[in-house]
Amino acid sequence: MNPQIDPAALVDAIGDALVVSDVEGKVIVWNTGAERLFGWSAQEALGQRMDMIVPERLRQRHWDGYDKSMQTGHTKYAHDVLRVPAVDKAGRAMSIAFTVFMLFGPDGKPNACGSVIRDETDRFAQDRALRKRIADLEAQLASGKPGS
Repeated sequence: MNPQIDPAALVDAIGDALVVSDVEGKVIVWNTGAERLFGWSAQEALGQRMDMIVPERLRQRHWDGYDKSMQTGHTKYAHDVLRVPAVDKAGRAMSIAFTVFMLFGPDGKPNACGSVIRDETDRFAQDRALRKRIADLEAQLASGKPGS
């Protein structure tokens, strides 16, 4: 027997953030995972542009890529994970990882773009600390001075 699945319940059951925006970049889907991750309620996010989570210094680059994807119907991040900085409602800097998917209308043209997003802030900080520790150890070895 095939149980009926409510698409809205499925979207909210996803633990990661699911964000979908229309051709103009306005949010049309913002699940509970996105609420937890970014701090904006769905009511606050729906209809807003993605600038609310894209750091100001990266917005032009974001919109250039977004517009190109909407024009071509292709994204290079459909299968590759993209890792970028983001900001939450409180302005806290964070690191996120996500994949991108395109949605198409009956005419075959893109009409929305979505992402499944995960917070990688802690992992990014741990990686940075490890890289610094390795660099420090390599510098100690090169100088011939044993570390503490």
